[in-house]
Amino acid sequence: MLALIKKELRSYFNSPIAYIFITVFLVLTGWLFFRSFFIANQASMRDWFSLLPWIFLFLIPAVTMRLWAEEKKLGTFEVLMTLPVKDFEVVLGKFLASFIFLAIALVLTLPIPLIISFLGSPDKGVIFAQYLSALLLGGAYLAIGLFVSSATSNQIIAFILAVSISFFFLIIGEPIVLYVIPSLIAPLFQYLGLGAHFESMGRGVIDSRDFLYYLSMIFLFLFLNMKNIESRKWK
Repeated sequence: MLALIKKELRSYFNSPIAYIFITVFLVLTGWLFFRSFFIANQASMRDWFSLLPWIFLFLIPAVTMRLWAEEKKLGTFEVLMTLPVKDFEVVLGKFLASFIFLAIALVLTLPIPLIISFLGSPDKGVIFAQYLSALLLGGAYLAIGLFVSSATSNQIIAFILAVSISFFFLIIGEPIVLYVIPSLIAPLFQYLGLGAHFESMGRGVIDSRDFLYYLSMIFLFLFLNMKNIESRKWK
């Protein structure tokens, strides 16, 4: 599995994908945040983290769309599945490689809280919780993207489907959705929403229920990914 993680990380940084993703991510989030930061006049990163669910919605599927689809397109899927590794090790290896890549991108944003700390006195505990929630949210997006990529050999289709599924889970717990559905099932929709748990942790509240939700989402889609791989091997 460690060899697979190294292989996937090398494939990121041996191609323009990693550099394009990181550059677009840093420039886009930095510009959108600082254009209103001095107007708000608050030493807080809440506005920056509020952008992440929507930026991740498009950038992360662009990272995951190739992870399985490219293996099938190049004909290396069969070779990979004949290696002396279990299916869950292959799936977990690809997920961990993409998760490490996402963590690197988030680490490169640390100059932003350093600048804010120089200009004011932000709550460092809240910022820590916000970064933790960003990692968990990103992990959920990655698991969804991996599952979708395993279902098709077309990277464009994998991107569109991953964005659509992620968008569904992002808005399902939003007030605009909860307002129009029956009140009986509104609590269930609110709990299933990726955005609701992200906002909860973004306020600095680290709740075990939010942890459990994100870990469950990641486990569910990695499990579906593994079952999809098993079915393709059988075929």
